Amino acid sequence: MLKTPSPAAAEATGHAVGVSNEAFKAALSRLAAGVVLVTAQEPSLDPDDPLAPTGEDVGMTATAFMSVSLDPPLVLVSLREGSRMDDLLDEQPRWAVSVLTESQRHIAGRFAMKGRISDRLLFEDIPYVRGRASGAPLVGGALATLECSTEQRVPAGDHTLVIGRVLTAELPSAEGGPLMYFRGRYRQLG
Repeated sequence: MLKTPSPAAAEATGHAVGVSNEAFKAALSRLAAGVVLVTAQEPSLDPDDPLAPTGEDVGMTATAFMSVSLDPPLVLVSLREGSRMDDLLDEQPRWAVSVLTESQRHIAGRFAMKGRISDRLLFEDIPYVRGRASGAPLVGGALATLECSTEQRVPAGDHTLVIGRVLTAELPSAEGGPLMYFRGRYRQLG
């Protein structure tokens, strides 16, 4: 049983009476979510020099991703405020999403690690193509891939909600089911 904070403790943390971090996490861990890889390419260090090297590819596993609107086609991803991806998407308006299959659990785990190695090494043995609209990596064998352009950034507590207009939508693979996240673990549907 999770403990309920006292009214004084709730006031000090900014949480409503009866909601602790542990209770909130435990309750929402019961919500199954699909797993995606959000990717973007850092801008060139010198955009005016065509010979300057392009920026590094960056990737992040996300479960807080959803469709927002059909007309226009909009999606939303929630990013931890101040994370590398949040900072990058603040300056780079084009990004991509790969909807991972149950056989791509290793990719999700790799890009979710804390204190991980450089993103360049993380992408090294993953098959991908570059998106024609974003330049971002699109994971080979993903159930679906989307390329997006940021329409709006909304601060929300300790996260930023990034709303993107979908520029391209592809279905590279029909094999396998979606990778799911439930009760703090990656799962298969069914």
